[in-house]
Amino acid sequence: MAKDDFDIESLAARLQLPSAQIRKMAERDKLPGRRVGGQWKFSRAEIHHWLENRIGLSDESQLVEYEKVLETQDSGLERWGGMAELLTVERVAIPLNARTKKSVIEQMCQVATESGALWMPREMAVAIGNREELHPTALGNGVALLHPRRPQPSLLGESFLALGVTASGIPFGGPRGVLTDIFFLIGSAEDSGHLRLLARMSRLLHLPDLLDNLRNAESAGDALKSFIDADAALD
Repeated sequence: MAKDDFDIESLAARLQLPSAQIRKMAERDKLPGRRVGGQWKFSRAEIHHWLENRIGLSDESQLVEYEKVLETQDSGLERWGGMAELLTVERVAIPLNARTKKSVIEQMCQVATESGALWMPREMAVAIGNREELHPTALGNGVALLHPRRPQPSLLGESFLALGVTASGIPFGGPRGVLTDIFFLIGSAEDSGHLRLLARMSRLLHLPDLLDNLRNAESAGDALKSFIDADAALD
């Protein structure tokens, strides 16, 4: 186990739960952990993935709580200035001219690179491809949230969000064969900011009109406005 992995007390602080509850969850296999020398240890990578899955299965009220918890641990969105700085018109591709999973990933990375947010597009594309092979990020509503398994700060110029919409859906590993046509690329510098952004994105994707507005957008500016307006409506 790595030296910076969690023990019960540090994980309790991270999740803002009582230490006794963390121990009980671990003993009941509700958390990915293992005993080392008689003490519970929790891999940061495994906890990060566990939290991603929890966020993906959460309802609106739970997502709001996740945002509050993660906000206390991360100054990311405050430092970034919110969604309006993460997603700019230069990071929106309308339409995204890609027809395969590989070309979607490569072109989304290129969009981020041309905006100055991503320094190493090939390496990021490989990291995202590896994540997709492990567990596809495509959702049942035709959206995919592209990101590597863990944040890759060495590849980034800054934390960012990029958006691409293809003219028609493509196979991207969606549940029950659902095709995907809206792609967000998430570039975060550290775990808390990444998870906080995922929680925010999950809330946005529950809004009834946003996806239709993105699919019907005639320009990058139109799509960006729909997204920023939807984000403002959450507050």
